[in-house]
Amino acid sequence: MSTTITQVRTGISPSIPRTLKSAQIKVKEQEISSLDIADIPLPPPSKGPSEILKIDQGTPDSHVPRDPRLIRLTGVHPFNVEAPLTPLFKEGFLTSPELFYVRNHGPVPQVRDEDIPNWEISIEGLVENPIVLNFKQILQNYDQITAPITLVCAGNRRKEQNTVRKSKGFSWGPAGLSTALFTGPMMAEIIKSAKPLRRAKYVCMEGADKLPNGHYGTSVKLNWVMDPNRMIMLAHKMNGEDLRPDHGRPLRAVVPGQIGGRSVKWLKKLIITDAPSDNWYHIYDNRVLPTMVSPDMASQDPSWWRDDRYAIYDLNVNSAAAYPQHKEVLDLASAGPSYTAKGYAYAGGGRRVTRVEISLDKGNSWRLANIQYAEDKYRDFEGALYGGRVDMSWRETCFCWSFWSLDIPVTELENSDALLVRAMDEALSLQPKDMYWSVLGMMNNPWFRVTITKENGKLLFEHPTDPTGPGGWMERIKKAGGDLTNGNWGERQEGEEIFVPEPVLEINMKKDGVNKVIDLEEFKSNSSDEKPWFVVNGEVYDGTAFLAGHPGGAQSIISAAGTDVSEEFLEIHSETAKKMMPDYHIGTLDKASLKALHQTSSSPSTSNTTPREVFLTPKSWTKATLTKVTTVSWDTRIFTLSLEHETQLLGLPTGQHLMLKIPDLKSKASVIRSYTPISETSQRGTVDILIKIYFDSPSIPGGRMTTALDKLPLDSMIECKGPTGRFEYLGAGQVLCGGKERTVREFVMICGGTGITPVYQVLRAVMQDEKDRTRCVLLDGNRQEEDILCRAELDGFEAMDAKKEKCKIVHTLTKGPENWGGRRGRIDEALMTEYAGTPNDQTMVLVCGPEALEKASKKLLLGLGWVEEANLHYF
Repeated sequence: MSTTITQVRTGISPSIPRTLKSAQIKVKEQEISSLDIADIPLPPPSKGPSEILKIDQGTPDSHVPRDPRLIRLTGVHPFNVEAPLTPLFKEGFLTSPELFYVRNHGPVPQVRDEDIPNWEISIEGLVENPIVLNFKQILQNYDQITAPITLVCAGNRRKEQNTVRKSKGFSWGPAGLSTALFTGPMMAEIIKSAKPLRRAKYVCMEGADKLPNGHYGTSVKLNWVMDPNRMIMLAHKMNGEDLRPDHGRPLRAVVPGQIGGRSVKWLKKLIITDAPSDNWYHIYDNRVLPTMVSPDMASQDPSWWRDDRYAIYDLNVNSAAAYPQHKEVLDLASAGPSYTAKGYAYAGGGRRVTRVEISLDKGNSWRLANIQYAEDKYRDFEGALYGGRVDMSWRETCFCWSFWSLDIPVTELENSDALLVRAMDEALSLQPKDMYWSVLGMMNNPWFRVTITKENGKLLFEHPTDPTGPGGWMERIKKAGGDLTNGNWGERQEGEEIFVPEPVLEINMKKDGVNKVIDLEEFKSNSSDEKPWFVVNGEVYDGTAFLAGHPGGAQSIISAAGTDVSEEFLEIHSETAKKMMPDYHIGTLDKASLKALHQTSSSPSTSNTTPREVFLTPKSWTKATLTKVTTVSWDTRIFTLSLEHETQLLGLPTGQHLMLKIPDLKSKASVIRSYTPISETSQRGTVDILIKIYFDSPSIPGGRMTTALDKLPLDSMIECKGPTGRFEYLGAGQVLCGGKERTVREFVMICGGTGITPVYQVLRAVMQDEKDRTRCVLLDGNRQEEDILCRAELDGFEAMDAKKEKCKIVHTLTKGPENWGGRRGRIDEALMTEYAGTPNDQTMVLVCGPEALEKASKKLLLGLGWVEEANLHYF
């Protein structure tokens, strides 16, 4: 849909729902001549996609039409994309919404046309007058501004850092930026309506996108928001049309000159505070930690993330070349006398790019490129664009990219091996020659280098990386043994040795001085339930001493007896567990015995004429088929597996787990995790497993197992093994825990999220047995009401117990809606004191949930006098 002069004058976009046309912005119209319009850059022709791409069907974003040209950087979901650099650059100063880059942390909120007029945003916190505004009020009651603004992801050019050393972020190429005309009120005017208190210092923003760690949120300083030079605004239009779903429909924050992560989409809250945001995404995202901080250091010490000195706000100065293109070939025979190199440059904090320099001799000499400041054309414009007043004549800050160009004699390109680009801003901040690597790989801005290779009368140009996949000179140099950190772009100088990367240190799991060689006969004779010997990487270990203490229960060790468990052990166990292994090391299995052991360790035969009644076997893997996936919520699924035949039982006792093994789609190595089904233990032919999908976040990769499971097609084979676990509910209050049987009269169950599954199995067993008089109290902690899993079943159990003698369920939410009638907050000491009460020998506490919940619960319970070995069990 091309933009017309009428639309520019009135600000009416055909894409706005009819219900909003009565709420159009009240802007004093000014006559705009055709000459005025011709003097400013207008958006390129735009035709919004109307069809849902096949790749998005079946995902939480199945309601969002998208342009197939966009380069997906994080697989199918969530949607994180940049445009191919050449089409982006060709569009010119302004970017069409369909090619505008997208950074989504999770599913896109679905907002219907009829809901937009009543979309609400609250202004709360340290204010005299907390208010809630709907979309109509934001359009009608506040002056509307239209301005060109460039948004840039802090990860722009990150793939270069990932090529040197993998960071925690995914690989952006050089097109993680775009420019548009945004329309909406200044955020300052909205906040003034609520009258901030004197001690207010920050504006915390929160969006409607529901993510694994809560809603996305961040903060900026209040005095920045109130400064009109900084142009911080709310936006409901982009290039004259309503915001599209991926760009924050219907309302977003736009924070010019700062990283894109501060411009919160699907805006719902402005919270005025005296301290920076405590939102998970504000703390663990958008930071440049010191370069000597390794990923392990950052994971082990949260204080690195909470140091606000390392938070990123203003963009740094950066540039890139669009021409020569990556893999462009210049035929010297047909080339003209000169070649025009072109690209972009930008700076942060409102600073102007004052120079862009090009070098063809490794930076020994530089020449100035020409710079076009299209943003400046709006400074002389007077009138309304897309229903918003253009108010830039007085403002000197610069919030847009600029385009540079330079004509270069082809003979000089022929005699060079690389074209280098660097930019400087008005604060004399200059792009560095070398990279500053950091854990998140953000703000990468060394000189942009395009290599030139001469062959057969042609010049081949290569960019540092290729966002579409393998390629680029950095990867080529690295594969050839070049050190990309040697200060010379990895190219070896005369006399320099081939760079050999430092090998990853393996943990030694063998005991010093143990040289005993064990044959198959001795190994098998000592492999029993009472004396479980097992093999890892050809080494023999005796697990007898760990039968009572293994977190997975004695069965986990017993199941390993007499087998080679290398694959599952190395996949499941942490470095801490591996460091313990020398204590159990007793010798090495000779090679012939190891080969014979592998030959006899095949899965049970399914060709036997007598089908097995029970599917699971503790010492070998059996294969089930993924036949159904049921979506419970945006991040939770029920995976239904079909067993070997319709009458087969799974064979999993109540409260125990089974291991699943599938291939990792990226590494092709096996991924193994333990789960507790939600299906009845008596169910035949199939098993249902409730699993939460942990998608990738900006700083932390998603769960290997859950993301791989989520991408498995139906009819895929999944290997299973079990049972595992220290706990088993035998019924009628009888418990088997750690091999010891005991009687309980009450269970206190503490869980969160999908931690509901093992305690749900026990609760169901109690409630379905009318003769079982065991009392159950379930404390279920979640973020929001929709996060409560198995809600209908839990409500049904309470309804079954009319006299409230057997079942009490307490839900508590940290982000409960206003009409939530249950408890609020986390499962804390007060809640545990009320329901766990005084420890006694006839009560057992069962805990399952995220690591943070388990740690906090353990500390509180021990503080209340509970004895871990006797009364507490952690699934």
